Amino acid sequence: MTSRLAIELEDKYGAHNYHPLPVVLSRGEGVFVWDVEGKKYFDFLSAYSAVNQGHCHPRIIQTMMDQAKTLTLTSRAFYNDVLGVYEKFITGYFGYDKVLPMNTGAEGVETALKICRKWAYEKKGIPEPQAKIIVCEGNFHGRTITVISMSTDPDARSGFGPYTPGFITIPYNDLDALAEALNDPYVAGFLVEPIQGEAGVFVPDEGYLSKAYALCKEKNVLFIADEVQTGIARTGKLLACDHENVRPDMLILGKALSGGVYPVSAVLADDDIMLVIKPGQHGSTFGGNPVAAKVAITALEVVRDEKLAENAMRLGAIFREELRRIKSDRVQLVRGKGLLNAVVIKEKNGKSAWDICVKMAENGLLAKPTHGHIIRFAPPLVITEEQVIEAAGIIGKSLLEID
Repeated sequence: MTSRLAIELEDKYGAHNYHPLPVVLSRGEGVFVWDVEGKKYFDFLSAYSAVNQGHCHPRIIQTMMDQAKTLTLTSRAFYNDVLGVYEKFITGYFGYDKVLPMNTGAEGVETALKICRKWAYEKKGIPEPQAKIIVCEGNFHGRTITVISMSTDPDARSGFGPYTPGFITIPYNDLDALAEALNDPYVAGFLVEPIQGEAGVFVPDEGYLSKAYALCKEKNVLFIADEVQTGIARTGKLLACDHENVRPDMLILGKALSGGVYPVSAVLADDDIMLVIKPGQHGSTFGGNPVAAKVAITALEVVRDEKLAENAMRLGAIFREELRRIKSDRVQLVRGKGLLNAVVIKEKNGKSAWDICVKMAENGLLAKPTHGHIIRFAPPLVITEEQVIEAAGIIGKSLLEID
């Protein structure tokens, strides 16, 4: 297999729903990946934060292999000897009464939306089907029909209507707009990313989350945090909401809950909310399967045992400092929290953020642009200080070479 052949095969036989960098990867370990020709790269995307624990973490891989040899899938038609252990572990880990296990981040979001609407009718007393959920401009919660119905990204949304009703869209990081929207008595929930990742690592003002939570509580509205990308230590805390001591009414997790090896997502809530869902009203054949359950336990143990949140907090500050030292007028802004960071790029001489990412790949570092002019940097959280400084040097070198 060569890079050229692999790319040609995908182009001919696969749907054209992604536009990857022209790099074909065949191996990964820790913070590094190698292409089919053997070239080594820093991975500064981490599969959109799914591999926070590093590529092919030996503990996680061993857990998956051991369980896969024993029992892989029963469906939820029967009990198995792993799911309850996982449910006890994860609810204790994050401090909730109940968990509803799913597979992907988008499924987690859809699950939370259904629970919120059911809660609205059974607990808040909103007449069915009038429940509304507030969302933010610039959001990214997945690509299902319902999720894109609340998107403001034309690439994600256009051409896929008719759209699911029941959403109120407000500007992100705007408490006045939230307060006004909450005056609608049919509002049941506020779905928000603590940091908007796909929008370009848009970090809200300090106090935004805690004040938004308080506004929701005043109106008996559920605060729903989509921490699929920001959760599991990425921003320097276990959850991004932890930076403001906010405990969401519903918490959506995915990506790094899997350790990057097997799809796992989850919605967590207390009994008063979660128990509105009755048998037959929601589920998934693979959700909560034994392999996923065992993998998620080990993935979370690795985060705790290796102090990955603390590592992200310390090294994120160093990384941003190194980026701000780069002597290139292309760098308009450096922003982020923990090891979720972005650089806003000024296009110059016909060279865009995409061209810079291609140049960085040539120099041994992989990242991806978002919205054309922003480059997101999110390495595995097992990275060391020396590796952070080396990687920042590659980024600076690439920016200067593109000039």
